[in-house]
Amino acid sequence: MSLLTPELLRRLEQFQLLAARRAKSSAKGERRSRARGQSVEFADHRSYVPGDDFRYLDWNLFGRLDKLFLKLYEEERELPVRIFLDASESMTFGEVLAHGHRSKFDFARQVAAAIGYVALCGFDRVSVVPFPNAAVRDGGKTETSNAQLPTSNVEQSAIGNRQSAIEGALRSVRSKKSAMQFFQNLNALTAAGGADLNEALRRGALEARQSGLAIVLSDFLDPAGYEAGLTALVGRGFQVNVVQILAPEELAPTTFGDLRLVDSESGGLQEVTFGRYRMKAYQQTVQNFIQRLREYTTKRGINFFMASSNMDLQDLLLKQLRKSEVWG
Repeated sequence: MSLLTPELLRRLEQFQLLAARRAKSSAKGERRSRARGQSVEFADHRSYVPGDDFRYLDWNLFGRLDKLFLKLYEEERELPVRIFLDASESMTFGEVLAHGHRSKFDFARQVAAAIGYVALCGFDRVSVVPFPNAAVRDGGKTETSNAQLPTSNVEQSAIGNRQSAIEGALRSVRSKKSAMQFFQNLNALTAAGGADLNEALRRGALEARQSGLAIVLSDFLDPAGYEAGLTALVGRGFQVNVVQILAPEELAPTTFGDLRLVDSESGGLQEVTFGRYRMKAYQQTVQNFIQRLREYTTKRGINFFMASSNMDLQDLLLKQLRKSEVWG
């Protein structure tokens, strides 16, 4: 699957991520910081002290005040961008469109690719954090020697090792020249296993050396909820953006009658009778769930976006994110 079209990439190159908080990263980039350095942006003066570089003395100010002052400049710093990508089994759900299959996971990877590309073009550092990661899916066996595994498990172990390598390559990506490899690695990710959204976000918040921009791409259909994880990101100082992605069939099912439903992550079975008269009640339940998430995020200063996996990608990227000043 091609994540982004050349035309869309050209349009995305015109944008830059807009961080409400100034970047705190120690790595130099093109993001204005409160650190004082030697860039072209003048910031302030301070009194001269012996040992200061004479090249930064303000001689015009000396002529007026007869005192030596040093010119200070704002140093440009990179913005750490952390993308939390739900790679659980439930994200594989989605309808077949006229131009091909696009699951919730496909849509999420396209959004991750677009946000990552804008960040890379702006010389920011991108980290994609899929959850659950390969080690969790494989029960911590991805490092086991193939010689110790039955033949039936060798291929599974190799797949786990490949996924771990891909995830490692996505942990810290910089510069526009890395974009093609970034897209290839995103395209090679697979979705499987059960999500632990709160744990993934908490761990991500703790592991980050600096706060920055956090984007969470998920259906948020985790029985354990989302409150603790999102609170951890906000508490760590991240500027958080949430994109909830649901499939058209989840928003408005078209299947009726006596059904046997299988939980894609737990494998649990439940038999239900779903008549047309129950459609309105179901849709109200879904809308209530979305509204609770919207209210929770809004109260905490988190940008919330709702997306159906069959929607026009450009509507989200070029209209909604821009209008909310995620980028501009």
